[in-house]
Parts: sequence; structure tokens; C-alpha cells
Amino acid sequence: MEEKPEISIIMGVFNPDKTHLFCALASILRQTFGRWELLLYDDGSEKAAVRYIRGAASQDRRIVYIRSAENRGLAYALNACLERASGRYIARMDGDDISRRSRLEEQYAFLRAHPQFQWAGSNAELFDTQGVWGYQKMPEVPTKRDFLFNSPYIHPSVLFRREVLVENGGYSVASRDRQLEDYELFMRLHARGYRGCNLQKPLLRYREDYASHRKRTYRRRIREMRLRRRGFAALGILRGRTLPYVFKPLLVGAIPAPVHHYIRRRKYQRKL
Repeated sequence: MEEKPEISIIMGVFNPDKTHLFCALASILRQTFGRWELLLYDDGSEKAAVRYIRGAASQDRRIVYIRSAENRGLAYALNACLERASGRYIARMDGDDISRRSRLEEQYAFLRAHPQFQWAGSNAELFDTQGVWGYQKMPEVPTKRDFLFNSPYIHPSVLFRREVLVENGGYSVASRDRQLEDYELFMRLHARGYRGCNLQKPLLRYREDYASHRKRTYRRRIREMRLRRRGFAALGILRGRTLPYVFKPLLVGAIPAPVHHYIRRRKYQRKL
């Protein structure tokens, strides 16, 4: 009898880069933990992309291909995967990142040994087409105040207990939270008393390049400002002295993308 997956990996893609997608999936196929399924949700990609997404999914019977006729956004895609998932744990993964071989095994063992945490993320190596260029260290046990600067979790590095997502309605599909579904989710969960931990090792290679910064439009930054105001209030950290953090996205958005990219590289290169 075939064993039921313990971990369901959920991944939403839209016209992904072919090479990046195959590399991301290859990192899952190499995992030392084998009791997984990967739900690969094609969020309305163009016909040319559909062919290689299907080809990528056909590499292993544990990869479940789900096709949407229209593009509905990442939050909708992840919720659709969550509905189909059969594992007791839910891992996030993006179609352009790379997981270390031991990632699932280490996070699974950690959550089984630490019932006080509802999810586990990790630190990450930052990379682009030239290779690894930086290292992002996350707070080990984030508190409410760690949300002031940015989300204290790298979303595609996280392994959740399934019930925490199901019981809290999964990801927000509201237009006001578009492209911010991870930040909104983690603030909502913390406000409700749930807690996560970041393993202090790089279990993920997180792709960050110049294109990553260009995707962060000013409209997105306005949505983030409004989310911060709501989220900080729910967390009980909206104070006069924290207001500058509410407006941080607008201030950062005023910095030209090339300059912001340079600042980020300088900041995280020092940690190599």
C-alpha cells in the first residue's frame, strides 16, 4: 500500500522561467525526506508555458498538476492547492527558488519535536543568475515587533502545520492584500496567538535580483502601507513611535530601483 504524504508542498506559477522552474523542482526531487506531494498550480499561463509546466510536472508521480484557465493571483492558487493537499504539513515553495536537500527533513523533525510552534522557516542564501551573493538571517523566534521593518519569515522557506492554515481561512484573496499575502497571513496568525520559528541555517536559496525590485510598484507599496496600519493595530503595536514604519514602503518606493538594489546587495553581502 502506498504511504500517504506527510508533507504537501504548494506552489503557484504564472508563465515561469523554464530553467528556474526545473531547478526548483529538481531541488524537491532531491529531498532526503521522501513522503511528500507537490501541488503545482498553473495560474493561467500562456500556451507556450503550459507545455513545459506540464513537462516539469510529469517528472515524478508525486507532482500533481492543477491548471486554471485564468490568472487569479498567488493567494487564490495557494488556497486551491491547500484544498487538494493531503499532507499533515504544508510547505511553501516558489518556482524560482532552490531548497537544500535536507530542508523538509529538518523542518519536519523540528515541528514534531516542538509542539509550541505552528510553523518553521529558515535563513536563506540570496542568489541570482551569477550565483549566491548574500545571506539573510531571520530572527529565531519572531515577536510582534519584528513585523515593524519587514515580515520576519521568508515565505517560501516555511513549513506549516496544516491545521493552522485551514482553521484560519488560508491566504487572503482580497484585492487590498494582493502581492502581500504572506505578510498579511503572518501578522494575522501572530495577532491570534500562533507562533513560528526560523531555523538558524540556510535551508533555502532565495532568488533576488534587479527584476525582483522592479516588480514592487508604487501601488503595491501603498497597499503595503495600508496593510501595515491594519496589521500593526491588530498586533497592538500601532503607536506614535511606530508610525514611521507604517509609511516605510512609501519612503522605500521613492528610492530608484537600481539604488535600492545596490543598497540591498551591500547590506546582505556583508553577511557572507
